[in-house]
Amino acid sequence: MHGHRPRTPETERSRRWFMNKALLAGGVAAMATMTGCSSNSSDTASSGSSAAPSGIPSGGPGGGGGGGMGPGVSQTKYADVVGVTTDGEVVEDLYAIHSTDVSTDALVKAAQTFLDGLSAKERTSCTFDIDADEWTAWSNVDGYVRMGDLTEKQRDLGYALLGRALSADGLARTRGIMKLNAFLGDSNGGNQKTLTEGHYFFTFMGTPSTTKPWGFQYEGHHVAINYFVLGDQVVMTPTFMGSEPTTATYKGEKITLFRPETEAGLAMVRSLTSAQRAKAVSSQSNGNEDMKAGAGQDNLELAYEGVPGSGLGSAQRTKLLDLVRVYVGYLDEGHAEVKMSEVEEHLDDTYFFWMGETEDDSAFYYRVHSPVVLIEYDAQAPLFYKGDTASASPSASASSDGGGPGGGMGMGGGTPSQEHIHTIVRTPNGGDYGVDLLRLHLENDH
Repeated sequence: MHGHRPRTPETERSRRWFMNKALLAGGVAAMATMTGCSSNSSDTASSGSSAAPSGIPSGGPGGGGGGGMGPGVSQTKYADVVGVTTDGEVVEDLYAIHSTDVSTDALVKAAQTFLDGLSAKERTSCTFDIDADEWTAWSNVDGYVRMGDLTEKQRDLGYALLGRALSADGLARTRGIMKLNAFLGDSNGGNQKTLTEGHYFFTFMGTPSTTKPWGFQYEGHHVAINYFVLGDQVVMTPTFMGSEPTTATYKGEKITLFRPETEAGLAMVRSLTSAQRAKAVSSQSNGNEDMKAGAGQDNLELAYEGVPGSGLGSAQRTKLLDLVRVYVGYLDEGHAEVKMSEVEEHLDDTYFFWMGETEDDSAFYYRVHSPVVLIEYDAQAPLFYKGDTASASPSASASSDGGGPGGGMGMGGGTPSQEHIHTIVRTPNGGDYGVDLLRLHLENDH
């Protein structure tokens, strides 16, 4: 439990802490540095900036709604996490320690092999206590052991770990996001370390074990995976994924992301009757940043909105489950089925909510919310993608296959489109980061 470096005020002020502080204080200049869209961007940020927050869109690469900790958002200490609730009151007895009959042996071995492949300094830098506040410090920005700084062999071990934790689709999605992040960097002139395939990080909490609690984070721009393990149980939330653009060709590979999420959402809303639409579809059009449950929102109070599963027909309930399965399907297949069984138990109390139009190419927001799952999909205005390669450097190894209206460097200017999508999956009522499972483990086994 406590075999790692102690948490002191000094160690709590980690590199990531300074990065988030710089973002909150530094306005647009800090955001440009954080996202790599600055000709003199670097891996570090000063903690001494005292400028007032200015012009940072809340859903951007550093924005609170979109994944990072934006203006007015602060980190929740791990000990204070109660999770997303509808009214501040946690629904009790939703989670229990039990056997899933889905082995985590290979996952544990892959994690330990990756850690064994690091140097002592690298391993120490990225390893924390199981209940460390590092869990809630994810910000879609920065971390410790950087993939781009590792050897090819070490990176392969890291991808092998992700391959055990995620499904094939989940791994492909993660790698696709990384590649389109590099495409975005190339299309904005290159030489931006944040906007590369290598600017993604591993952090570990606890020690990989088949019996004791442990977990890891994998994060960077448009990816933040929190993965908790206890025995053969796993919790993979919060998981934030996004991309700008969502379709491009990078190094000869055609990459298209978030089509299943888009199409399953459209299939669900189009299945509703007029009376159901009156409950599910907001009269408000979607804005530029509508996501509620991004980073720094660990104790979010979010009331149910929309049409409940209890008000849906059989075919509609199937479509709702199909929509949830797209997101739960990022998780390895065995544990995804365990989670889907949990979701089905609460299907009557699962709400579907929509903002925006419903055409194939519409930019929209939707939410699926139940006692045990919260999913958000948010189409936003492109921040940096211009929809062409006019600004790409001659050496850029990327080419566009289209693109929507681009906000360019306008920090949120432009029209929301499917070329910039953010998604998040959470486990409400104390499920995120395995908080409730860890509490039960400590109460009953220690």
